Amino acid sequence: MRVAPPGTATVPADPDCVALAEIELCGELIIAASAADGERLSADRIDEVLRVAGAKDR
Repeated sequence: MRVAPPGTATVPADPDCVALAEIELCGELIIAASAADGERLSADRIDEVLRVAGAKDR
């Protein structure tokens, strides 16, 4: 799910476009997880892969 920055107008998205974006993000998470050294991705790494700011940055 892509989130618009605060204060910007949003337009209802086409469900197909939303689904494709979600699939792309899941794929990016799978790639990051397969390349990770540990058993799990950290919350910071997930935020980095999904290109979102962590709660502490808001």
